[in-house]
Amino acid sequence: MTISTRLTERLGITHPIISAPMDLIAGGRLAAAVSAAGGLGLLGGGYSDEPEWFDREFAAAGNQAVGCGFITWALRARPELLDRVIARKPKAIFLSFDDPEPFAGRIKAAGIPLFCQLQTRADAERALDCGADVIVAQGTEGGGHGGIRATLTLVPEIADLIASRAPQTLLCAAGGIADGRGLAAALMLGADGVVVGTRFWASREALVHPNLHDAAVAAGGDDTARQSVLDIVRGRPWPARYTGRVLKNAFVREWLGREEELRSARDEQATRYRAAAAAGDTTIAATIVGEAVGLIHAIEPAGRIVERMVAQAETALRRGAALAG
Repeated sequence: MTISTRLTERLGITHPIISAPMDLIAGGRLAAAVSAAGGLGLLGGGYSDEPEWFDREFAAAGNQAVGCGFITWALRARPELLDRVIARKPKAIFLSFDDPEPFAGRIKAAGIPLFCQLQTRADAERALDCGADVIVAQGTEGGGHGGIRATLTLVPEIADLIASRAPQTLLCAAGGIADGRGLAAALMLGADGVVVGTRFWASREALVHPNLHDAAVAAGGDDTARQSVLDIVRGRPWPARYTGRVLKNAFVREWLGREEELRSARDEQATRYRAAAAAGDTTIAATIVGEAVGLIHAIEPAGRIVERMVAQAETALRRGAALAG
């Protein structure tokens, strides 16, 4: 079972499925499992404040070809980490949430495909200016940080932009894609592939506490919310334009709408939060998933997720073709 697109041809992979570089969740085992199944796995370097994490997780990936992602605004504080990753000759480097220009030249000069994840048309125009090889149009349905545009409208708008300005640039859809129906729909919207977060977050290889996995399996899409409570309590200075989607637990409900009060009480609440995160206390620690959590009913191996997603997509695409016949 294969679905061939420009993405599979350009990257030399079997399936047009990329696992999202989720902050310290997407480690070497997960990235390697996705790549071994025919997709492309990405390590989640996140805030770049644990340099040794990169060495450990690249080692965990073994001989599988994997890529690596960064939160771009955080990378500015530790730019030397980019060279550390480039030296590993990753399959791709994935930048999210800020202007890619300070790093794009070094990535391109190293001959490594540059992915730029973005949330608006203006961001896409800037990424094209910087020579992005792959643009990832991320809809607000996704877990973790993002913007306010929906996947269904953002992806075709960016597809049209690419077609008119830089037709050689590839496009991936992200946000709310967790099964083969989402993959098929993204291809019909004009994408060359998909970037999948929540579904791989809910995999056996992801670096997630079992209690958080249990909370996600029991939840539905209506149970998520976009918020900045998590950023405040963890002391992460995210730009105001980005909020994070998580499950609405007791802690989020306690502080949602009271963000200024939380800032004043941050030291005390941060200690409370760290203890809860270590213990896997789902009433306080964040379960960082998107609206697609309602499509997930079990924690499974990443390879099985890839295989089923491709099989479902093939069925959906055949059904669509039959409708047109």
